[in-house]
Amino acid sequence: MLVNDVKALLADNSQAADLLGLGPFDDFPNLVGALFSTLCTNAVGRIFAQTYRETPAIVADTERDIVETARRNFEPGGSAAVFLFSRGVHATIAHRVAHRLWQKGDTTVAMAVKAASGRAFATDIHPAAQIGAGFWLDHGLGFVAGETTVIGKDVSIWHNVTLGSTFNNSGADRHPKIKDGAIIGAGALVLGNVTIGAGANIGAGAIVLEDVPDGRVVVGTKARDVGPARVSFLDKEQGT
Repeated sequence: MLVNDVKALLADNSQAADLLGLGPFDDFPNLVGALFSTLCTNAVGRIFAQTYRETPAIVADTERDIVETARRNFEPGGSAAVFLFSRGVHATIAHRVAHRLWQKGDTTVAMAVKAASGRAFATDIHPAAQIGAGFWLDHGLGFVAGETTVIGKDVSIWHNVTLGSTFNNSGADRHPKIKDGAIIGAGALVLGNVTIGAGANIGAGAIVLEDVPDGRVVVGTKARDVGPARVSFLDKEQGT
C-alpha cells in the first residue's frame, strides 16, 4: 500500500520527484534503498534495502512508525509524505537498520551506519539502543540516545532531546528507560538509568534525573511533578 501511495504522490508532482531523484522501486525494501541512496549514499541504500528485505519485523515496525507519525502530526499527504519528507522517520529507519546489524554482530558496519545517518539527519543514536514500534521522532534534529537506552512502544519525542548518562551513573546499564506512550518535549535532558513511566509527559527543557511515575507531568530545570499527564497520542482502541 505505501509503495503505491508513494508512486501516486510522486506521479502527481513531477518537480518533487525530480528533487528527490529516486531510483526504481517495486516493493518496500527497494523503496527504502532508493530513498536512502539519495539521502545518504548508494552504499547506504544497498545495505538498507538488503536489511529490510531480510528482516520482516523491522518492516512492520517502520510501517507503524510512519502511520503513527502521520496520525499524531496531522501530516498533509499522509503516510507517503511522512516516508519521503520526515527527518525523524528517516533517522528512525536508519537506527532500525543499525540496530539489526548490531544484533547480528556486525558492530563495525552498524557504527558506520550510525555515523553516515548522523551526518545526514543530525542525530546520534547508538546502534544498541532499543526503540519500540510506533515511534514519533518529531523533527529529529539533535536527538541523542545512549547505548543502553530502551524506548517502549508509541513514544513521542521532540527535537534536541538527550537520553544520556551521568558521571555518577557510568555502569553497564546507564541510560534511560522510556515506557510506552511517554512524551518528551523539545530540549529535555533525561540522564542516567532512570525510568520515565508509561504515558508520562516531560516538559520542554526539563532536566530529569529521577524516575517519573506513570501518567505524570514533570517540568523545570530540575523536573518536578505537577499533576496528571495531560497529553496522550495513544489511540483509545490501543489502550495503554
